[in-house]
Amino acid sequence: MLHRTKAALIAVLVCCAVDLAGAQTPTQSAPVLTMAQAVALATRNNPDFLATRNNRRNASLDERAAFGALLPKLSASLSGQYQQGGQQFFNGVSLSANSDVLQSQYDIGVQYSINAGSFIAPRVQRANSRAVDADIAGAASTLSALVKQDYLTALQSLAQAELQDSLVANAAIQLQLAQARQQVGTGTLLDVRRAEVALSQQKVTLLQQRNQNDIDKLRLFQQMGMDEPQDTRLVSDLKVGDPLPALDTILALARRQNPGVVALRARESVADLTVAREKTEYTPTLTLSTGLGGYTYQYRDPNFLVNQAQVSTANARSSCIATQEVRQAVGLSNTLPLCSSIQFTDADAAQLRSQNSQFPFSFTRAPASVSAQLSLPIFDGFSREQRVQEAQVAKENARYKEKSSELALNADIRAAYLSLETAQQTVALQQENAAKARTGLDFVQNEYGVGLATFVDLTTSRTAYAQAETDRINAVYNYHKAFAALESAVGRPLR
Repeated sequence: MLHRTKAALIAVLVCCAVDLAGAQTPTQSAPVLTMAQAVALATRNNPDFLATRNNRRNASLDERAAFGALLPKLSASLSGQYQQGGQQFFNGVSLSANSDVLQSQYDIGVQYSINAGSFIAPRVQRANSRAVDADIAGAASTLSALVKQDYLTALQSLAQAELQDSLVANAAIQLQLAQARQQVGTGTLLDVRRAEVALSQQKVTLLQQRNQNDIDKLRLFQQMGMDEPQDTRLVSDLKVGDPLPALDTILALARRQNPGVVALRARESVADLTVAREKTEYTPTLTLSTGLGGYTYQYRDPNFLVNQAQVSTANARSSCIATQEVRQAVGLSNTLPLCSSIQFTDADAAQLRSQNSQFPFSFTRAPASVSAQLSLPIFDGFSREQRVQEAQVAKENARYKEKSSELALNADIRAAYLSLETAQQTVALQQENAAKARTGLDFVQNEYGVGLATFVDLTTSRTAYAQAETDRINAVYNYHKAFAALESAVGRPLR
């Protein structure tokens, strides 16, 4: 009776071992992050991508500046000056002033310069803006591909960890089987010790795989430009064997939409326009300018001009008297009585003081002027020719880079397509191998439970199953990585 009871217990344990061999860790309640969400978060937070996207602002400003060059330039200035009184020399002539001087001046100028290059510059900057947009799209595509690869790597290590969980459970059941067989006398202590070692080794492998999964998730969130939220759960609904367009269709899509090729085409367009702009340096430049201005000039001593005027008036009166007295002495008509009317009055002094009080804003308007200039550079030491040749070399190099990129893209697409087909076939074979290994493990476990197989046979079967299941998981995620690599080369999703 006891022997039957123990045999029944072994049979139950065998069934449990069969069930747990393929068991997966239960899904826990945790924040969920899909692959699409990871890509979206990366485009909002990855610092390298954000730095690349900032180039759009500079390009927009350059484009606006190019259009602004078609408009006149307006400038305004206001200046003030203090000059100490004393003797000065101007063109060898001694000038003296016994009063300090205050001066101020304003100028409002308008200038307009234009040549043939002024009309090409906006087109160059507009093309450069398109090229920058293409660069940003390329950076976004590259970032998306990296995030997808890291996401799939984290899922792959998670699947491997879950496999190790099931293998730990299986090793624990095998230990119980060995212990049960020893109790009924159909097993040995050596089998028990081997089962204990196998369980410990399996736990070590599980610990290492969990650690690897944590590291892979850290790398994923690093690529996303953010810290990992606690207990974030990655999920995926990707399937193996999604239908693909024909290779020729994929190649055509890649030539039109691959961000790298599109960016190089935009750069070639910029180089073409740059050559045209540099050649306009052989054309004349027309410059028109006009403006308004005014000035003030004030003596700090308010009586300086009054004193000068008083001296000048006295000298004029004395000169008048002397002249008229001479005319009277020789018997000529004279206006000697009128000389006494030459006087400097208080009203004259007040007027002079009022006229002197100009600083800082009582401006005297300067005469208006308009000028036009037409200039044509004749020889500038071959600098102009050098710039034209450099622009042409840049244009040719841009064309060569585009051609090289198209050739590389064609090879990459074909290689990725072949790798994807191979990966799909590999998945089918590895799934078949894993199924066979699982069947073999179930059979050996049943055989071991009834004493028809040794523990070495059981360990060998479990090792074969673990390797086959590991290969299946790797094949599945290698397929998804190959699919993501193909999408990255094309520049758009294919499923």
